[in-house]
Formats: sequence, structure tokens, C-alpha cells
Amino acid sequence: MIRYFKIFLFALFAISISFQACSKPTFRLLTYNIRHGEGMDRQLNLERTAGVINRLNPDIVFLQEVDNGTNRTNKVDQAKELGQLTGMYSAFGKFMDYDSGEYGMAILSRLPIKESTNYELPPGAEPRSALAARIEVDGKEIVFVGIHFYRTAEERHAQAQKVVDLFRDEPLPVVLGGDFNSTPDSEVINLLKQDWMIPAKGTDHLTFPSDSARTEIDYIMVRPKDRFEIISIQVVTEPLASDHRPVLLEVKLK
Repeated sequence: MIRYFKIFLFALFAISISFQACSKPTFRLLTYNIRHGEGMDRQLNLERTAGVINRLNPDIVFLQEVDNGTNRTNKVDQAKELGQLTGMYSAFGKFMDYDSGEYGMAILSRLPIKESTNYELPPGAEPRSALAARIEVDGKEIVFVGIHFYRTAEERHAQAQKVVDLFRDEPLPVVLGGDFNSTPDSEVINLLKQDWMIPAKGTDHLTFPSDSARTEIDYIMVRPKDRFEIISIQVVTEPLASDHRPVLLEVKLK
């Protein structure tokens, strides 16, 4: 009887380990150029922006065109406000001073942000940076990097090359998301393909402008590709809240 009970316990333990391996959680990534909360109706409505994010239920969000204390957006710290409206932690990365405040981008996370760093990128018509946040997901630390490349092809290529250089020797998995202002056949995307896997969005892949999308310029990329299993990716049809459509990617960390 004791021998059979030991066999039963061993089998139960094996099933438990197998179940844990099979049920490893996925996490959802969103990139969204929010145009400082101004919709296609020219109305400033950050609650509407937050509503889009909440509806998609992401774990990590890359946000572009975020204001902090500017006159045009009523002196609101938009990263902090969106964090409160979505119940997420927030980090802001400044590009430049603008309109008595700051202009840049942000990362939101349902999990605590262990550390964030705003790296300066080669300048162009406007200063640009890469906002990196280190976040522990399912017991493993990942570096999430938000970008918004701008303006000419030459400026964007220099900015992309700097991002490659910054994270070339990073031992942790890296996720890169944002508004690249670059089409899939551009030199910028071809450069980044050498280091990051870019999940194909399928037939509905156009992201800008939101009300009648004609081009694909928003992406989420992962590296190294053998550490990520792509579960799904979609461009979300949202024609009003901003001039870009959100991109939602669900992945599992191997």
C-alpha cells in the first residue's frame, strides 16, 4: 500500500510540473502613438486614450507623443495620468522642452518598473531618445525599449543604428516597440531585422493614419527570437482616439 502511495505521489508531482510548464503565462504588449491625447476629431481626451488601452488589456505599453506639463495639454503629466487611469506603473522619457513643459514618450507596465533609462539618440529636426525599462516578467527580467524615430530617412537610420549599438551586448531579452516612421522595405527596418525578430501582422498590417490606414510604420520587435513564442499580433481598428492605430502583440517567454 505504501509503495502504491509513493508511486501516486510521484505521478502527481510529475503532472504538476508538466502542467506548470504548459501553463506558462503569456503577456501582452501594446504600442500606441497617442498624439498627446488628441483624437481625429481634434478633441483632447486622455480618458478616451486610457479607455482604448484598458479595452485591450496589455501588460506593457509603449506610448509615443506624450506631453508632460505643456500648455497645450493643460499642464498634465500625461504618463502619470495614464498610469492612474489604467492602474499601471509609468516611466516618462523626455525628448525636449516644449510649450512650457516637456515632450517625449512613456512606458506603462502592470508590473513594477525596476529601472528606467532615457538614452539620447542622434538628433535631427527634433531631439530623440530611447526609453528603456527593466521589468521582471514571470520571474525573468526583460528590457523594454520604446522609440519614436524622426524625421528624415538619414536621421531615422542613424537613430536605429544607435539603438542597435546600445543593446548589442545586452544579455537580457529585449523588446523594442514604437513609431519607427519607416515602412517594412526601408533601410531602417532592414537594419533592425538583423538583431530583432519582427512578427508579421498579416493582411491587416497598416497603422497610419487611423481613419484610413495607408502605411505601416508602427512595430513591436523581440530579441533573441528563440526566447519568445509569438501567440498573436493584430493592428487594432481604432479610427478616432489618435492618428495612429495601436498594435497589440501577445507573446510567451521561453
